[in-house]
Amino acid sequence: MSSTPPNRTTFSALDRASAWLNTEPLTADALRGRAVLVDFWTYSCVNWLRTLPYVRAWHERYGEHGLVVIGAHAPEFGFEHDLGNVRRAVAELGVGYPVVIDNDFAIWRSFDNHYWPAVFLVDVDGGVAFTHFGEGAYEETEQAIQQVLDVGEGTVDVDAGGFAQAAEWDTLRSPETYLGRARGERRSDRGAAGLALNQWALDGEWSVGAEAAVLDAAGGSLAYRFQARDLNLVLAPPAAGAPVGFAVRLDGQPPGDAHGLDVDAAGVGVVAEPRMYQLVRRRAVDVERTFAITFLDPGVRAYVLTFG
Repeated sequence: MSSTPPNRTTFSALDRASAWLNTEPLTADALRGRAVLVDFWTYSCVNWLRTLPYVRAWHERYGEHGLVVIGAHAPEFGFEHDLGNVRRAVAELGVGYPVVIDNDFAIWRSFDNHYWPAVFLVDVDGGVAFTHFGEGAYEETEQAIQQVLDVGEGTVDVDAGGFAQAAEWDTLRSPETYLGRARGERRSDRGAAGLALNQWALDGEWSVGAEAAVLDAAGGSLAYRFQARDLNLVLAPPAAGAPVGFAVRLDGQPPGDAHGLDVDAAGVGVVAEPRMYQLVRRRAVDVERTFAITFLDPGVRAYVLTFG
C-alpha cells in the first residue's frame, strides 16, 4: 500500500464547513497526525446505505486505535441540502460518527472526488493511503485501515440487512433510473401495459422538472418494468410537508410477501419525509414484473428508482 504525497490543503476545506453533527468542528490542525477515514455520502443513496454498516463498524472498532471517521455529506438532491433533513437521517440511520455538511462541495473538490459513496483513508503523514469508490472492497478497506494504524485484527463481521442488504448482483437486470428531466431516460409514452424491461411511464397529471417528476393532481401513478430483488424509490412529500398515501401493485396485484420495508402486504404506505423508500423485496428475482405506484394526493415528488 503506497501513499500519495501529503497534501497540506486537503483538510483545509473542513475549516470552512457550515455545520457539523455529532461533534464539535474538527479542524485541519486538530486532525494533523491522525489517521482519518473520510466517507462521502448523501443520505438517499442506496449504494451508500449498503456501505453504512461497514463504516459504522470501523468507527466503533478502530476509534480506540486512533482512527477518526468523518462522514462528508455532499447532497445529490435539493432536499438533501436541508440541515434538518440530514440531522433526521443521521438519527434514524444510526450514524454515530462525526458528520460534516458539504453543501458547496468544497471538501468533495479538495479530494477530487466524483462519486457516492467514496472513502479516502488519510494516513498520519497527511497522504491518501487508500481510496475506494462505490460498494464493496470492505476487506481491502479494513486491511488498509489496519496497516495505517499498525494494528493486526481480523476483519469485522457485519450483518447487513434491511436497506443495507447487498444487492443480488447475479440476477439484477435493472439500472438506476432518474425521473427528472436532467438525467431521465427510457421513459415510454405507451403506458404501463406496453412497457419493455427497464422502461417507465407516468399516468395522470405530472410536471417533470430537472430533478424530479411532480404530481399535479391526485390519483397519478408511476409504472416501471423491472427485474431485481428490491425496488426502491426516492420520494418527497409536498413542499408543505403533508404526508401522502400511496398504493403499490405488482402486475396489477398487491405485493403480498414481496412488500418492502416501507409498504405493507396490501401495498399501502405513506410518504412522510424526503428519503429513499424500499417498496419491493421479493424472493423470485429471475422474472420480470411490472411495478406501479399510485398516489392519493398531489404534490409528491419522485426522483430516482434504484434496485438491489
